[in-house]
Amino acid sequence: MNDSASRRVRVRAPELIGKGGWLNTGGKNLTLADLRGKCVVVDFWTFCCINCLHVLDELRELEERHRDTVVVVGVHSPKFVHEAEHQAVVDAVERYGVEHPVLDDPELATWKQYAVRAWPTLVVIDPEGYVVAQHAGEGHVHAIERLVAELEAEHEAKGTLRRGDGPYVAPEPEPTVLRFPGKALLLPSGNFLVSDTTRHQLVELAEDGESVVRRIGTGARGFTDGSAGQASFNEPQGLALLDDGSVVVADTVNHALRRLDLASGAVTTLAGTGGQWMQGAPTSGPAREVALSSPWDVALFGGRVWIAMAGVHQLWTYDPAAETVRVAAGTTNEGLVDGPGAEAWFAQPSGLAAAGDRLWLADSETSALRWVDLDGAVHTAVGTGLFDFGHRDGEAGQALLQHPLGVTALPDGSVAVADTYNHALRRFDPATGEVTTLATDLREPSDAVLVGDDIVVVESARHRLTRLRLPEEAVRVEAVAHRTQRAATEVAPGRLRLDVIFQAPAGQKLDTRYGPSTRLLVSATPPELLLKGEGADSDLSRELELDPAVTEGVLHVSAMAASCDDDPANEYPACHVHQQDWGVPVRLVAGAADRLPLVLAGLDAGDGR
Repeated sequence: MNDSASRRVRVRAPELIGKGGWLNTGGKNLTLADLRGKCVVVDFWTFCCINCLHVLDELRELEERHRDTVVVVGVHSPKFVHEAEHQAVVDAVERYGVEHPVLDDPELATWKQYAVRAWPTLVVIDPEGYVVAQHAGEGHVHAIERLVAELEAEHEAKGTLRRGDGPYVAPEPEPTVLRFPGKALLLPSGNFLVSDTTRHQLVELAEDGESVVRRIGTGARGFTDGSAGQASFNEPQGLALLDDGSVVVADTVNHALRRLDLASGAVTTLAGTGGQWMQGAPTSGPAREVALSSPWDVALFGGRVWIAMAGVHQLWTYDPAAETVRVAAGTTNEGLVDGPGAEAWFAQPSGLAAAGDRLWLADSETSALRWVDLDGAVHTAVGTGLFDFGHRDGEAGQALLQHPLGVTALPDGSVAVADTYNHALRRFDPATGEVTTLATDLREPSDAVLVGDDIVVVESARHRLTRLRLPEEAVRVEAVAHRTQRAATEVAPGRLRLDVIFQAPAGQKLDTRYGPSTRLLVSATPPELLLKGEGADSDLSRELELDPAVTEGVLHVSAMAASCDDDPANEYPACHVHQQDWGVPVRLVAGAADRLPLVLAGLDAGDGR
C-alpha cells in the first residue's frame, strides 16, 4: 500500500437513497453493493446551480478516460420547490446531457447522510465502499483524477477493482423540432432565431414559430468557427442583434461570445478563450484573450453588449468597436446587494433586456428582477435574497418570483418576466410598483419576445415557442411563499469556530509565490447575526461571535485556495484554484456545537459521520 493510501481516513459510505428513484439506469434501482469494485464519484447537485453545471462539464472527461473503472453517480438535491418535482429532474438530466446514473433525492435524505452543506459537493468512494475524499465547489476534478489513479493501482493490486461497463443506460431520444430551447430573437425578416440549447445549435424558424428554415451548427458539442454546417456550439443561450445586422450568441458552456452572420450563416468567435474564468484571471482586455464564465444572456445597451455572466455572478460588457471585454458590475460574491456596479452582488444573472435608460435583468438564484441605470448603478425591483421565493403578486416589496431566467421590455414601460420555476409569465410595472401574473401553465419558460400585440414565449421544457395575446387583465393566482428546504444547522450562540477544511491534493502544495494562497470571506443575513468575524482574511479558520438575540439566519462563507503541482524538476508547475460559496442556514440553540466545519477539499478529522 502506498503512503497516500495508508494515510487515508476510511469512513464507510452511507447508502444512496431518494424517494424519486433512479434515472439513466434502465429502470434498475442501484445500491452501493452494486457499485462495489468501482471508484465511485458521488456528485451532489441541483439543476438551478451554475457551479453544479460547471462540475457536470468537468466530469465528462474524467468519465471518458476512466470509463471501465469509475462510476459517477449524481444525487439530485433540490434547492427550489420546482426542483423537487420528479419530471423536472428527468428534464434536467436530458437538458444538460448527463450521461451517468442520477438519484432523485427530493427530501435531501442522502444529502443529510453525507453531511453535505454546499452545491456542488463531490464525494469519492473507493472500490471497497469507503469514503476517501470530499470536495465542495468546482475546480477539483484534476485532484480527483489523481486520486482515482491511486485507487486504481491500489485496488488492482489487492484484487478489489472490477473493470467493465458501468450501470449507465441511455434514454431514448425524443423527435422534437427543438430540445430545451433557451432564448429567442425576432429577426428583421420576421423569422425567429432560437438557441436550441440541448442540441448545441441555433435554429431559424419561420414566422409561424414552428417551420424550420435552417439550422446553424453541427449539433455536436464543440468550439469550431466556420459555415453553418461546420460551426459548433456548446449549450448556446442568449442572442442579441448588433447594429451591423449580425447576431451575438452567448455560447454558454464554451465560455464564449460568437457572431452569426445572418446572410451567410458563418460563425466566428468574438470573445472568450474557450476556458473558464477563475479567480485571479484578467477581468478586462482584448476580447479573444480574456476568459469568460458561463455567459447566459446578452443585450445591447449604451453602445456595448452587456453579458449576464452567470458563472461568476457578474455583468460584463463587450465593446464591438474596440473588441475588448471588461467587468461592468458585481464582485463575484453571490447574493443580493444594490449600489454602484463595483459593489453590487448578483446570483446567476440569466436574462437581460434593454429599455430606454434601464437594463433589466433576471437574477435567477435570488429570484429577483433587477435593473442597471445609465451610470452603472444596480437596483432591485422585486426579490429579497437567496432563500425566499414563491408566487405572490401585489406590491413589489412583498411579491415573490421563483428562479426567473428571462426578461422582456413591454411597450408601456413595464417588463415581462419569464418566471421559470413558477411556470408563469409575470409583469412588473415601474409606474405603479405592482407585480401581476400574465399567464400560467407554461412549462419552464426561459425567454419571451414581442411580436406586434403578441408575446412569444420560449417554453423550454415543452420544447416549443408558444404565442400568447398580451392580456389586458392579469390572471388571479393564489399566493404561495417558500423558503429553501435545507434544514438549519444548530450552533451555539456566542463564540463559534469556523473551520474551512482544505488539504492540498496529493502531489500539490499551497501556492504562496504571490502572497497568501487562501482567502476567507464571511458575512451574514441578517447582518446583526454576526457580532464579530465579518469580512475577508487569508486564514481559513476564524472565531465568529453570534448574537444570542438573533435566533436564526444564514452565514455566507466564501473560501478560495490555490495549489500548485509539487515537482521541483518542473519549472512551470500547473496551478489550480479551489473555490466555493456556502450559504449555511443556522439556528442558535444553547448547548449546540460551537464549531462549524466546512469541507473545501479533504476530510474533516472531527467528522463524526
